[in-house]
Amino acid sequence: MRLQKIRMLSLVEASLVTFLWSSSYVLIRIGLEEINPIAFAAYRYILASLMLLLPFYLQFRKGKSMRFNLKRIGLLLVLGFTGFFIAQGFQFLGLFFLNSVTVTFILNLTPLFVLGLSVFLLNEWPTNRQVIGIIMTLVGVIIFFFDAIADFGTSIGVLITLISGLGWAFYIVISRRYLVKDNESVITLTSISMLFGAFMLLGATGLTGNLVNVSFNGWMIILWLSVVNTAVAFFLWNHALKTLKAIEQSILQNSMLIQISLLAFFFLQEEISEYNILGMTIVFTGVLVVQLSNNRRKKKPQKNSTENNSIKQLSE
Repeated sequence: MRLQKIRMLSLVEASLVTFLWSSSYVLIRIGLEEINPIAFAAYRYILASLMLLLPFYLQFRKGKSMRFNLKRIGLLLVLGFTGFFIAQGFQFLGLFFLNSVTVTFILNLTPLFVLGLSVFLLNEWPTNRQVIGIIMTLVGVIIFFFDAIADFGTSIGVLITLISGLGWAFYIVISRRYLVKDNESVITLTSISMLFGAFMLLGATGLTGNLVNVSFNGWMIILWLSVVNTAVAFFLWNHALKTLKAIEQSILQNSMLIQISLLAFFFLQEEISEYNILGMTIVFTGVLVVQLSNNRRKKKPQKNSTENNSIKQLSE
């Protein structure tokens, strides 16, 4: 019963985060009217990571955080590069070239990346019902954007956004491995990797000459995105990742397709077609199938002790 309550709390945390991140798309589209995408991402994550440094410092002083070594610093650098410089920076670039619903469609392919990485890096095999849920979700995504698919290949934004999704998949899988296997601190992993990624973004902004002055309204958007939609949201996301599988959270993130579409309809006056409604219904059903399925880990059968040892070393 206690494990069920913990799991339910994790689902609530992750669901709240998907709503916050869905609202980010609307705010980012507004902010991009005056702010360069790379500068926008850099300012957002610099502020957010600095805010997370205080709880990290308090935890570190109390000895609740593991000491740093080269391996741990290397891990956090990789997470900063994949989860923030690539995933978030390229997402801002994608939103600069494409509209929000198109970017959302492309990022809904991320579970395919997560599924493959989870099998090889975490030895987490989806159940049969989860596979069905994944297929339903992807079918729903295709139906949702049926009218727009033909135009995708003409834009560089598609490639940029696919790279963003791949970076995010690496971030989710590597984070779960170290949060669960090495009992890594959530606040350490979130704050330090974000800080590394933010400085990478800031460096890229400076090197490309895209440092810009921002208006008062622009700073209000950046501040909200930094505090609520980043600092708070990423902490909750990584906290939930200690309980939920990487593929589960990735699929749950697909519900953002529905949320973003509704927010775009109400705040950006974007219409929702019959294909959109049908696609949203299938996506939502697919998400439920994955979340309500048997969550016991399915491992690939091993033939001998040598294979057992190699897989054990990989998971540890």
